[in-house]
Amino acid sequence: MIRVLATTLLILILDQVSKWAIVRAMDLRNLGQIEVWPPFITFRMAWNQGVNFGLFANDAQAMRWVLIALALAISGWIIHWSRSFKRPLAQVSAGLVVGGALGNALDRVVYGAVADFLNMSCCGIANPYAFNVADAAIFAGAAGLILFAGKDDARA
Repeated sequence: MIRVLATTLLILILDQVSKWAIVRAMDLRNLGQIEVWPPFITFRMAWNQGVNFGLFANDAQAMRWVLIALALAISGWIIHWSRSFKRPLAQVSAGLVVGGALGNALDRVVYGAVADFLNMSCCGIANPYAFNVADAAIFAGAAGLILFAGKDDARA
C-alpha cells in the first residue's frame, strides 16, 4: 500500500509543479505556445473541460463536478482494489492512475478545466492535441494495471 500512496503523491506533485512552471511561471496561459524542440515538442496551452480529447465538454460547468466526482470515486476504488496487489509494478501502476486522476481533478477544482500543455509531433504528422503529466501517468498506469494486476492478485 505504501507504494501506491508514494507513487500517487509523487505524480500529484510532478503534475502540479509542471503545470505551475509551464502555465504560470513561463506564462503559457498568455503566450499560447512555446516551441521547445520543433517539431517534436511544443508547449501549447489547452484548457480541457471534458474528458480525453475534449469529449463531453458541452455543458462544462455541470460536467466539471461530475468528472471531479468520477475521478474521486475511481481513485477510491483503485486504492481499495490495490490493497490486495502483491506485485510491486501493479502497486506502482495503481499509484500512477490515482495520482494522475487527482492531479486533473485538482485542476478542475482550481481552474474549472484541466491544464494541458504538452504537444508532441513527429515524422510529418502534426498532432493537434495536448496532454499533461497526469494524462501520461494515467495512460502508463492503466497499461501497467492490465499487464501486472493479474490472476496472482485477488480482485475486489
